[in-house]
Amino acid sequence: MALVSPWQARHPRPDAGAPTLGGTHDVVVVGGGITGLTTAGLLARGGLSVAVVEARRIGAGTTGGSTAKVSLLQGTTFSRIARRHPPSVLASYAAGNREGQAWLARFVAEHGVEAQRRPAYTYATSLVGRRRLRAEQRALDGVDLGPGPEVEWVEDPPLPYDTFGALRLADQLQVDPVALLEALADDARAHGVRIVEGARVRRVTGHVPARVVTEHGTVSARSVVLATGVPVLDRGGFFARVEPSRSYGLAFRTPTPAVDGMYLSADSPTRSLRDAPVSPGSPAGPDGHLLLVGGAGHRVGAAVSERERLDELRAWTSEHWPGAEETHAWSAQDYGPHHGLPYAGPLLPGRDDLLVAGGYAKWGLTNGVAAAHLLAARVLGGRVPWAGAYATWDPRELRGLPRSTRLNTQVAVELGWGWLRPTLRSHPLVGTPGEGEGVVRYDRVGTPTAVSVVDGVERRVSAVCSHLRGVLRWNDAEQSWDCPLHGSRFAPDGAVLEGPATCPLAGR
Repeated sequence: MALVSPWQARHPRPDAGAPTLGGTHDVVVVGGGITGLTTAGLLARGGLSVAVVEARRIGAGTTGGSTAKVSLLQGTTFSRIARRHPPSVLASYAAGNREGQAWLARFVAEHGVEAQRRPAYTYATSLVGRRRLRAEQRALDGVDLGPGPEVEWVEDPPLPYDTFGALRLADQLQVDPVALLEALADDARAHGVRIVEGARVRRVTGHVPARVVTEHGTVSARSVVLATGVPVLDRGGFFARVEPSRSYGLAFRTPTPAVDGMYLSADSPTRSLRDAPVSPGSPAGPDGHLLLVGGAGHRVGAAVSERERLDELRAWTSEHWPGAEETHAWSAQDYGPHHGLPYAGPLLPGRDDLLVAGGYAKWGLTNGVAAAHLLAARVLGGRVPWAGAYATWDPRELRGLPRSTRLNTQVAVELGWGWLRPTLRSHPLVGTPGEGEGVVRYDRVGTPTAVSVVDGVERRVSAVCSHLRGVLRWNDAEQSWDCPLHGSRFAPDGAVLEGPATCPLAGR
């Protein structure tokens, strides 16, 4: 079974062939996810000439692999922010998410995107989790979530296993994320935006105009927006200010709805739940509902078996919903900022011609839209009152210094250990790995080699990440080479899949 989300399977996008780039625009947006497409549409409505450059296909990235909960109840996010930042920052974060949710709700209603209103729950499965819920409740009591329902405590949420209470917020939104992206793309094109898929940006040079260089040509612009999760330019060091994580999802067909809302656990291991109801063309099919189960996340490139993580979710689901029939399995990547806040603004201080957004920590459908409005306002000469929570350069970055130090210490250890690891394992210097397997070994003087076999084809590439020379690990579920330093990922033939890397792996 290919690892693809039900939304990606429902909306396949054929390869359009090699694109060609050229010309000049007011703005080039790099990345065709929720932030990039929303930003492009807003700028085009403001009268600017805009091009979007997407490395793969619309819906192939993080947004297309999302469970697409458009919620103001976000696990324990608000209490984490409250521990590190003053109430004014927490209020600005809430305002940005509130505006992002309201805009998205209007957009899906006006453009006929499949969406449902559901209550959102954050629930506990232990006494520790219950204490986290109470802290989250206190943090939420201090912010304005708008005129809708208030967060309430529920002692026994309707789940088929024991819990220790939950927070509930009614009337939240869930969507088909790929249908949403397609609607955003269609709307952007209707306003004159040029969207180019299959062109990976290698670098950005120059200054007003900037030259955006891809493997299929160059396009110039007065301003460039990097909406790629983590910036594909190393300027600003954002790759060292976020933690790349990979999480997993499974979809199961059930005869009746398995859950009544959108659920997220406050405890570890994380469990995320939501439904997808029957509708024409629904991924649930004509005779069932879809239960989406997510979790089992870890840092990208960690020394774990991704296949075992998926099996862990399968076993857990089978225990609590026996008879549920698996239909899809997939994975997605996101980035957690070191200081607990997303970012949207200049890549470098004082450089309003080169903007960046990301660090949504799995809440991109509200934060991504908020970031898009902030970036569009900045380009068009306006402002938003809650921009402070998304600042890319601010003294409060120091509040993330302990976590940043820990993350980058792990990176330093992994950088050194990665070069030693192949010498301590018993991989033979000759021979071929089994089907679906990959090994890293020294079979020549110099750098280690990554050897894999997929669909009967053996491939050999450099095992050294083209970003900052981390030694890669094999992802046994997605059959990719993943970097444990900053989250770059590569196909078996060395092609870049995602992350801060822009160049493929060297051949062997």
